[in-house]
Amino acid sequence: MNGGQDLGGMHGLGAVNPESETDEPVFHHSWERRVFALTLATGFLGRWNLDQSRHARERQHPMDYLRNTYYENWLAGLQTLLVDTGLLTKAELQSGSSDKPFPDHESVLTKKEVHKKLQEGKSVELPLSEPPEFVVGQVVVVVNRHPIGHTRAPRYTRGRRGTVVHRHGGHIFPDDHAMGDQTGQHLYTVCFSAVELWGEDNAGNDLVYVDLWESYLTSGEPKQ
Repeated sequence: MNGGQDLGGMHGLGAVNPESETDEPVFHHSWERRVFALTLATGFLGRWNLDQSRHARERQHPMDYLRNTYYENWLAGLQTLLVDTGLLTKAELQSGSSDKPFPDHESVLTKKEVHKKLQEGKSVELPLSEPPEFVVGQVVVVVNRHPIGHTRAPRYTRGRRGTVVHRHGGHIFPDDHAMGDQTGQHLYTVCFSAVELWGEDNAGNDLVYVDLWESYLTSGEPKQ
């Protein structure tokens, strides 16, 4: 969806001035640790998937998303998911206490399992019966679509022309996954020039590589 989370290439926001990775702490405040831990712990309940979690953060009002810090957005998304799945009510969130005991049948991540589970990760590859539509070296254009749901096609790439430089095989399609449906599509790395994305003022040798799913793309001919 188009919203406060999709800022790549947007005008008027000024330069990005990140903190040095050698100086920046993992967490700036102790409450951020708790939000991170709560998000992981509740995620292991299996009530939602990663793309649903991302979409929950995006569903905030854009002004709230832009005003919030990184982990404030995580917390807002988590609260949405807890209410959507019936684990908590809005009243319980406001009061800070639950009106009912936690269900015994829920699969809870224990302290001893945390390190092992985080190291395991989870593959998003998905075998597909259909052959890929595009090949390495082919010129493609990103479909200029503006969905109201979740998407991983950055707004600044839509309608832009690039070249397929790698095929990754079948992967879970995030747009459907955010709606709870596990479907798969071929995934490609597409290379764009800075001029193609942001105009002649950015002429140079800069290249941008973006991973894009098959339905985001259509075949395109090189500019004459």
